[in-house]
Amino acid sequence: MLNEPATRPALGAVRADGLPVHVRYDRTLRVKIIDACGMTCTFCHNEGTPVVADNLGRALDGLTAEGRSGRVSIYLGSNGARFLPATVLPNDEFTSAVTRLRDALGLEELHLTGGEPSLHPRLAQVVHAGRDAGLRVCLTSNGENGARVMANCAQAGLDRVNFSIFGTTAAELAQVQHARYADVHRAEKKLRALRESVRATLKYGVRASANIVVPSYEHAPRVRRLMDEFAPELSVRLLNSLAEGAESVEAIETILSELGAVPFAHHIVAGASGWRTAYRLPNGRVVWFKRIRPLRLPRTCTGCPLNNGRDCQEGYYGVRLYRDRAGGYQVGVCIQRMDLCQPLDEFLASDLCQEIIALRDAEYGPLAVA
Repeated sequence: MLNEPATRPALGAVRADGLPVHVRYDRTLRVKIIDACGMTCTFCHNEGTPVVADNLGRALDGLTAEGRSGRVSIYLGSNGARFLPATVLPNDEFTSAVTRLRDALGLEELHLTGGEPSLHPRLAQVVHAGRDAGLRVCLTSNGENGARVMANCAQAGLDRVNFSIFGTTAAELAQVQHARYADVHRAEKKLRALRESVRATLKYGVRASANIVVPSYEHAPRVRRLMDEFAPELSVRLLNSLAEGAESVEAIETILSELGAVPFAHHIVAGASGWRTAYRLPNGRVVWFKRIRPLRLPRTCTGCPLNNGRDCQEGYYGVRLYRDRAGGYQVGVCIQRMDLCQPLDEFLASDLCQEIIALRDAEYGPLAVA
């Protein structure tokens, strides 16, 4: 039994900027439920795994980061991935894997990823399995198939969808697709599907948010279009681009200032690198600035060649679960170090599992005490 406080966020110390800090434990498990995706975004990390369609029949020491599909897995060339992911099935094996991790790590949320989760042929059943395990179930989606599956997913108990916005116009979306698929007509179909998915999500009472990366101030019109096009029920999150560094942060701060947004709280997850600042617009709408804070596993990350301010992209972001095409489930802790993945049984018996729990405790105490 984990000796941790109630899961409701604690009010921590007021920061130097005068804003209160709300702190909660990281109790989320990210699960890659499918590898298929109908987009070919040039910056996709694909949860650290190879694109299956481009690697079937290849030896595990000869996996490729790019292939005929046009899709990419940007870290594959150096992250040491040595398995192909399989589609998760809502069966006893999946339930057992999730339940055992729930009990070991005190999990409360199952976050479904891909590929594109809305393409999973039994998505509602996967959601139902997560709910039966006593977990809140959410997913990240590009929206390409959400309108078709949302009614059943809502009925199964889906709590929230985080929509990833890669462009607010067809030209913007086409610009970040593989050259073979950089077609504005194709991109417009994808955007229509996204809009329909957002509408369906809200219609069926599922919470919805939109994540949009803002590399520079040139992207300000995208943010404004997103704010204007969708109802306030869609929570908007602005993400800074790690590649652009300070320029991206300054751009977001400028955009928020121009919108008249006023910050009123910070939200930090103890034991994971993500944190958010909440802003309120003059009309009462809340907008979030989400960013990465430097966080490392104290033992596992020590000595890692990426453990510096330049190469480690997301820090320690949390636990991920993958189904291995060769059989069983793999647990990972870093998409840039897939060589750290362990079979489920091995992970549960490992020092790494305890290290994760200890990191949460070490973080929560200082953050939660005013």
